[in-house]
Order: sequence, then structure tokens, then C-alpha cells
Amino acid sequence: MRIDASLHVSQLAPALQRLFSLSASKIHSIELGWDPAHGAPVFTVEGRYTSRGWTEWTQGFQFGSAILQYDATGETSFLEMGRGRTVEVMAPHLTHTGVHDHGFNNVSTYGNLLRLMNEGRIPESGWEREFYELALKCTGAVQAARWSTTADGGGYIYSFNGPHSLFVDTIRTLRALAVSHILGHALLGENDRKINLLARLLDHARSTARYSVYYGEGRDAYDIRGRVTHEAVFNRNDGHFRCPNSQQGYSPFSTWTRGLAWAMLGFAEQLEFLRSRSNEELEPLGGREEIYGFMRKAARATCDFYIEHATAADGIPYWDTGAPGLASLGDWQSRPADPFNDHEPVDSSAAAIAAQGLLRLSNHLGDERYWAAGLTVARTLFAEPYLSTAPSHQGLLLHSVYHRPNGWDHIPAGNRIPCGESSMWGDYHARELALYLLRVHEQKPYLTFWSAPQ
Repeated sequence: MRIDASLHVSQLAPALQRLFSLSASKIHSIELGWDPAHGAPVFTVEGRYTSRGWTEWTQGFQFGSAILQYDATGETSFLEMGRGRTVEVMAPHLTHTGVHDHGFNNVSTYGNLLRLMNEGRIPESGWEREFYELALKCTGAVQAARWSTTADGGGYIYSFNGPHSLFVDTIRTLRALAVSHILGHALLGENDRKINLLARLLDHARSTARYSVYYGEGRDAYDIRGRVTHEAVFNRNDGHFRCPNSQQGYSPFSTWTRGLAWAMLGFAEQLEFLRSRSNEELEPLGGREEIYGFMRKAARATCDFYIEHATAADGIPYWDTGAPGLASLGDWQSRPADPFNDHEPVDSSAAAIAAQGLLRLSNHLGDERYWAAGLTVARTLFAEPYLSTAPSHQGLLLHSVYHRPNGWDHIPAGNRIPCGESSMWGDYHARELALYLLRVHEQKPYLTFWSAPQ
């Protein structure tokens, strides 16, 4: 990536305002044309959102987008939309025992609403606060119950693939456990054993850092520092790690760039969160030095890999660093990404997630290089050809990819690869990134998921 060290957030202010202006009509278009009985909207086909009967992991992004729109603009219609749909539709996600996506669905809805109340952005209401808090207590405990132990004494929240499967994605959904813990909740196991949700959060993060991220040393001496595998597979008879795997990437030995982005943002955001916890609370869980040590190592490695190996010159990655068609693009890292090429699709959603990871890591470490890199990515995303300006297109962020190996992404007529479409997670994270930067620009409270009452 060619990092523009001269960029300042104020230079992006017009683009942020334009993004939220475009965003408003797109949220309304989806709301008016979507029947929740059809499931959650997942990605667009010819500019219209469609569902994908797999897991409903994107529903929270749909309604959370309306809440973010209110946060950015103050337009109360979006608050009422997000709040109303959360009450009407999201309850089944709270007790969904079959997925690892609680942080995506429920922190994006109930969590954002509680955050706004904590910040004084919506009126204080005793029953409403208790409603949001109970929802968040439940979602953190239910997610934490999907637990597999490892031979080293740790463990992980297993993916919907089964108890053998650790997905790198889950590092960002740990925010569900974090919020639940802050609210004083714990998971009760057999014989009423109280399970500390912060301890379980940290154990999962350790397993992700150890088995999903590569460091080019020790066991990983053959590999490149910062590379990420989508899935880590364990022998459930004894808890030993067996091998890397990939569901949505090209191979276990290349890096699916959205998985990389989840790791970047997940570790950076947890580092910010842990600053709010006391030394006394962290000491029996490994202590601040040990916890910061493994998280910073993973966050730095993944962010450095993104900058040095994963993106084109403008900060946009192709969908996988080992995708075979990249060889036909020549020196693709030396020039801006081309979403309209004939060989491999880019993934703008990975860029939106990664940019926030770079910015948050900079905030935690005080390293301006990561800040400049995050702004460089955001500048690219918030302009054509990535920002969707056509009123007829329901997506906000173009050129997102869902599941290339399964062939789920739409390929427009006359093209050879997917392009020109949007995803619900890409749109949500574009809005979240823009809101983060807008608050920095306007010198408003720093955006976090765990804000305490003012």
C-alpha cells in the first residue's frame, strides 16, 4: 500500500457527509422493499438485496445500519426504524445456539441502542435500558456456551461448522462477551458453576492469536508474518490443533482477506476495551502485560501484513492473497486495485473492516503509520468506483465479495468475475468506519461498543 502520510481526517469530512447522504435513501429503499419473513438481506444481485438461506448473520447489520445513520445525522426516523425492527425481529438471535455470530447481530442492534442511551443521545428510560441490558447479557452468555477446550488448557468459541472449528471471524464477535461481562453477567454451567465471560473472551483471543495468525517464527518459520488462516481445526478427542483450513478463502495456505480484516479489527478493538478494565480484574486472567503482549503481537502482525502484502497501492485487497488469477494481473500491488479486471475480484468489505482496525490500533499504540494507512483506505472507499451513487442500487459499498469458492457472488453479464455488488456487512462497516471518523473530525466522544453511562 502507498500510505499517504499527509492525510488528515478533516480532508475526508466532505466524503463522510456525502456517504451518509447517499446512505439514507438506500436504507429507506431496503426497509420499504424487504419482508423479514424472507430472512435477512445478505448481498445484492443487479443492485437489489437478496437473501441467502444459510445463517441469518447479517440481520443485525441491516437494522444496525439505521441506528448508525441516526447516530451520524440525528434523523429520528432512522432511530425509530432501527429500534422498532430490533424489538420486532431480533429476539431469536439472542438465544440462537447454532452460530458464532452474536457480536455481529446483537451488539450491532441492542448494543448500539444501549450505547446511545449511555451517551445521552437518546432519552433515558428505565425499562428500555433494562430491556437492552438483558438482551446483551443473554447474547454474551449464549455465545460463550459454544465452547471447545484445547490441549494447552485454553479453548475457543466454535463456529457453526462444529466443535472442531475455530473461525478467525469470531474475534470480532467477542464484543458480545465483553458487553455481557461489563453488565455483571456470567454464564452458569453444570452444577451452577459460574463461568467468567472475560476469562472466556481472553482464552478465545489467545487461541485465535496462537492458531489463526502466523508469525514467521517457531512453528511458523516457513510462513510470512501476519498471514491468517480462516479456520483452525482441532482433534476433539484430545484438543490438539491439527491443521489450518479455509471455508471462504482460496486455500489454508493463503490469506482470505476478509478473515485478515476481522483479525485486525478484532484484536485492535479488544486492546482498546481492555484499557477500561483494572489491573486487579486482569491479574488472575494472565495480567495486563501478558494479555497486551499476545494481542499487540497479533494486531501488529496482521496490520503489517495487510499493508505490506495484502493490498493494492490504494489500500484495497483482492479477495485472497493466493487467488490464482492474481498472477495474470502482473505487479498488482504497484497500482490501484481494478474491480473490473477479468481475473480476480476485489473485496471492498475487507477494506472497510481493515481500515477501522488500522485506525483503532493507531489509537491504542499511538503509531501514526497505522492512522495514515487507515485514512488512505477510507479515502479510496468513500469515492467512486467503490461508493455507490446510483439511486437504483440498494448497496452503499460496491465490489464486495461473499463466498467465492461456493460461487455465491453475482457475475454481471459480460464480465468474468463478480463486481459491482454490495453486501450487508460491507455496507454496515462502511457506515461504522465513516461514523468513527466523523466523531474524530467533530471532536465528539470516541466511538466504542462498551461506553458506560455518562
